[in-house]
Amino acid sequence: MMYSKTFPFDASREQAFRSNPAIRLFGNRFSTDQTTMELLSEFLLVASSQKRIDGQEFSSYLPAKSILAGWKDTELEYSPKIRLNLKLLSFLSASRLDSRHITHRQHYKSLVDELRKRIKIEGGSKTEVIKTIENLLLGFQGAGNGRTWCAQSFLPITRALIAGEAIWNETKANSRPVDSWLKVMDNSRLYFSLNKHRFLARGGELLYLQICNALNQSEESVRIWAESAKLELEPEEMKPSLLLLELERELGKLFGRCPAVINELADFIDQGLDSETAAMTDGEEYHPRYVEAGWCNSDSWQEGYLLAVDIVRTLKSGYDVLDSVYYLESLFMLHALRSLGTQSIRTLYKKDQVWPGYYLAVTAPNESNGALKRISHQSLKNIQKTIFMAIREYYNGSDDEQDGKILKEADKRSGHKFFLKMAKQAGMVIPRRGAGARFVITPHILRLLVTITVPNKGRITFDTFKNIVRSRWGIVFDDLGFGACSKWIDGNEVYLASDTDTWLIEMLDASGLLMHLSDSCALILHPNQEGNGVVS
Repeated sequence: MMYSKTFPFDASREQAFRSNPAIRLFGNRFSTDQTTMELLSEFLLVASSQKRIDGQEFSSYLPAKSILAGWKDTELEYSPKIRLNLKLLSFLSASRLDSRHITHRQHYKSLVDELRKRIKIEGGSKTEVIKTIENLLLGFQGAGNGRTWCAQSFLPITRALIAGEAIWNETKANSRPVDSWLKVMDNSRLYFSLNKHRFLARGGELLYLQICNALNQSEESVRIWAESAKLELEPEEMKPSLLLLELERELGKLFGRCPAVINELADFIDQGLDSETAAMTDGEEYHPRYVEAGWCNSDSWQEGYLLAVDIVRTLKSGYDVLDSVYYLESLFMLHALRSLGTQSIRTLYKKDQVWPGYYLAVTAPNESNGALKRISHQSLKNIQKTIFMAIREYYNGSDDEQDGKILKEADKRSGHKFFLKMAKQAGMVIPRRGAGARFVITPHILRLLVTITVPNKGRITFDTFKNIVRSRWGIVFDDLGFGACSKWIDGNEVYLASDTDTWLIEMLDASGLLMHLSDSCALILHPNQEGNGVVS
């Protein structure tokens, strides 16, 4: 069995590591059960929670440089708030009727009654005020529609709306009937599972650890890699200590963009109406409940470093808080795909990798050229094959039926099928069903790529934009890129017409991100041309 080192500790003795080749390869863990919004939410949950490393507690979004430097062979622990009261008031009315246990309905009524007592108005209906509050909070639903109320989550637009996972144990409730919320809370760990990682499946933890690992690299290592890979990073972006400070600052600004009243309202509902529930699930103020984060592959610091750069660039681009969250969601999706691709290439080709080592040939959504569609289709098949083969490099089993099941599960939940599912959900692969699936790009994702590629309030040439996107993401649009992609697929470089990217120019123009200088030269504009996220 082969495997690389893991960060922040040697995970080779962990059961998940030993039993799952995808976890050995990528870290603990990507999962098909985790939506892209939950990937972002879990990352921000770790970032915004109280944390500790080797007993040293801190409340900053990221560990200080001194903590990073001394971090060796010990896990990261964080203290997530569950926010059951807030979820109950916000999501119970939108949950399935058969999932509303009698104790849930009773506690919901007690919260509403307590809220009614606290409302002070002259004239009007307190019931209407309460309904307005519920509808407001329901409007911030981020993921989990159709699940039990406690398994749903909010858009992570402010710290008070970020919550850990809670699963109602219906089987336990049926076998050990309970008729009051107080009794549920007296046995909260029996009736609620707070550590299953079913929907917040550790993908956000994994990406957080990738960034921590990246920011702990030496400045020289970052510079040598960035220059050899032709990533075109700014000089200050190649300094981990400065990037750490920028990321810490921008995450704080993100949560500061949400109106304070939302934060205050959420905290009041969760703790002001009933402090006991929060204490039972989160721990006391001076004795919080901590959970252990997982681990990442040590070699993944390179993609983790680019993620840190991309987060900072996104957050500095002048978008409002909701747009920032939606762009970050797409960024995390793209990064998950990049993580699968780069680590798989790294595994199969060892030191012969040229960053990122793979190509995703993107075509126009309405492409009619059969040759381009075939190359795009084959690039999708090849990246899936690469992930498929890399997982088997990390597996020490045989070809018997049990091992086949293990590999099938790894492929589906964390491997090439996970890659395909995520790409399809993002609209990057069409058709969703049927043969001939190929890569395309949506205006939203294109705008994100411009945001994280073009300097803030600046502009670059069209060719420079394509070159940087190719070097950072492996995404290609034009004849040169398609030729390199063909060589990657089967060793034969093809020559195509020079107008294969005309559709991309048209899409950029339609999005207001293009400035024509002449028939042969165009500039790509950053969306924030006036410091307010609006193209001039």
